[in-house]
Amino acid sequence: MNAISSTGSGLAWAVLIVSGGFEAGWALCLKASYGFSRLWPSVGFVVLLAASMVGLSYALRSLPVGVAYGVWVGVGATATALLAIPLFGETVTMLKIVSLALVVAGIVGLNLAGEDTHDPSRPRQASGPRATR
Repeated sequence: MNAISSTGSGLAWAVLIVSGGFEAGWALCLKASYGFSRLWPSVGFVVLLAASMVGLSYALRSLPVGVAYGVWVGVGATATALLAIPLFGETVTMLKIVSLALVVAGIVGLNLAGEDTHDPSRPRQASGPRATR
């Protein structure tokens, strides 16, 4: 069983990936807003930021935070970097391509590594020096 099927539902993973796309959207809108001086990119920023956070919050209900947050950031950062090339004329270099490939490899690695399958509806047992207090 891999990390995708063992930690969280397929819906949570789908929402997480879409939320990562919304993250890229709000980052690109932020750039296009020129410091919130343009109305529609500013509105897009607020709407996509809210949608991105709501989706991340939903996914975190059933996915481990370390893996989910890493995937969300990785998807958003990769999509932002790729879309900024045609949208804002950012340059393409071999170093940028290799770096983006490493980000994608990190996302895949986080998924494959997985984490425990803790049920969020059950509290964790306390451990460490404060557990006995």
